[in-house]
Amino acid sequence: MKRRHFIRATALAGLSATLPRVLRAAATGFDPSPADGWRTFEVVTRVRPMAGDKAAMVWIPLPSIQDDAWIRVLDSGWQGNAARAGVAEDAVYGARMLVAQWDAGRSEPEIELSVRFATRDRAIDLRTPGAVAPLDPQAHRLFTQATALLPTDGIVLDTARKVTRGARTDVERARAIYEWICDNTERNPKTRGCGLGDIRSMLESGNLSGKCADLNALYVGLARAAGLPARDVYGIRVADSKFGYRSLGKSGDISKAQHCRAEVWLSGFGWVPVDPADVRKVVLEERPGLTLKDELVVAARQKLFGAWEMNWLAYNVAHDLALPGSSGPAVPFLMYPQGETAGGRFDSLDPAGFSYSIASREITA
Repeated sequence: MKRRHFIRATALAGLSATLPRVLRAAATGFDPSPADGWRTFEVVTRVRPMAGDKAAMVWIPLPSIQDDAWIRVLDSGWQGNAARAGVAEDAVYGARMLVAQWDAGRSEPEIELSVRFATRDRAIDLRTPGAVAPLDPQAHRLFTQATALLPTDGIVLDTARKVTRGARTDVERARAIYEWICDNTERNPKTRGCGLGDIRSMLESGNLSGKCADLNALYVGLARAAGLPARDVYGIRVADSKFGYRSLGKSGDISKAQHCRAEVWLSGFGWVPVDPADVRKVVLEERPGLTLKDELVVAARQKLFGAWEMNWLAYNVAHDLALPGSSGPAVPFLMYPQGETAGGRFDSLDPAGFSYSIASREITA
């Protein structure tokens, strides 16, 4: 069975006409204690598609990543007037999404998704490897293979070889790519949304500018070309930075706070968090006139190879995702709500026109 057909059949068979609905995560024995660094957040996504006289369908990303070390989804639920709604899961990457359908003529279609999750900061000590089981062969293949926008041959392979020349270990190769991204790219404030991540075009044109889905995709593509398993992690900022970086956090209305990060698999360490795109964000946005040599940027650069501040919700690591039941093309990644009618796909980068809103709050009691 083809992947697209598998996703479509599974998802649509699971749609229900019963709303509201609540999903409880398997959190037996899990205590998100603040004493252990855990913080709990709620993220609420409200979607009101402009359907008019046409049937409408939306896809809202659900968090798909559970890791006892740094993130646990506690529960999620939805309510609204959709004719059918249910959870779909991608068969390749395990990306989960809420799928909702409205019949033609539905007055003021809407659905609200609420997600509660716990998270705490990540930091990997890269000085001494530990007893970490090897990445299983299937995952290794998945996270070293090319995707539509992340080729691993041609100019990408040539660049990876140049960047990692002289590096002897996986850690050295991973760091060489990170430092090269920090040194040679720029954040472009005119890029729509988070960018597309078309890394071949970036390298062939020599225009190494963009936003997080461009710059971190470049890291992932070069790492894969260098033989290192790597993946983009798509998500959204949910709180201000407690480390004082105004540019690296967002709370309250987070409708435009989507952020893509990256991970690289290193033997003896497992999945290691990196975020060179946020280094360039600090340079551009933290305060006027910053350069890579400023102390504020140097501190961020040192931290973001091997660590993430977890004021952020991780959704999934999926690429080239066929939206179940959609008549339109696959999306390169699922980080924004998506929607369409028979008239075509909504603009996911225009919350007001779609329309949708996303809000976050920290739960402290």
